[in-house]
Amino acid sequence: MGVLRRLTVDRKPAVAAGERCEMCAETIAAEHQHVVNVEGRQLLCVCRGCYLLFTDQNATLRYRAVPDRYLRFPGFTISHGEWDALEIPVGLAFFFDNSALGRTVAFYPGPMGATESELPLDEWRTVLDRHPEIAVAVPDVEALMIRVPERGTAEAACLLLPIDACYEFVGRMRMLWRGFDGGQDVHRYLDEFFDAVSARARPGGV
Repeated sequence: MGVLRRLTVDRKPAVAAGERCEMCAETIAAEHQHVVNVEGRQLLCVCRGCYLLFTDQNATLRYRAVPDRYLRFPGFTISHGEWDALEIPVGLAFFFDNSALGRTVAFYPGPMGATESELPLDEWRTVLDRHPEIAVAVPDVEALMIRVPERGTAEAACLLLPIDACYEFVGRMRMLWRGFDGGQDVHRYLDEFFDAVSARARPGGV
């Protein structure tokens, strides 16, 4: 998982206009698409042509195109006891199926970027059994991001995001992080991020 940590810690938050596709060297704009190296967990900036080569999610490929799908699950609930059983020390994490490892992995943000959690898979399956509608993320390229606010402040939220959006989110959190709990800028960004993504996402499980 060292590659993933370097990705979230060292990767520039945005690619300047005029840079090149990391596969064919074609010039790409600031807004472009990505593919994931499944084995190395590397995120590559690519042109449209290279992106389309890896969109078949059923094929056995070394690279996979990151889709542009956003879903929200308004009926999702998780108690603090269930969240604590996942052994995640903060109130937010993203979960994705790593096909190279053959299991679900979980990461949470912090001052050093993304930190992997030792996810108890039995406890995670219990959450999925109760909410089968959220078990729709495409392995390697989509993730479920779950937020559990402080006790009594708000309901939990669950979103499905492209994996590159999760990496960008964690990188931004790292840049803003101050002190023990991140500081006011981190909390403000967190609220703004969830509001923006929830507004963009369509309802899942319908």
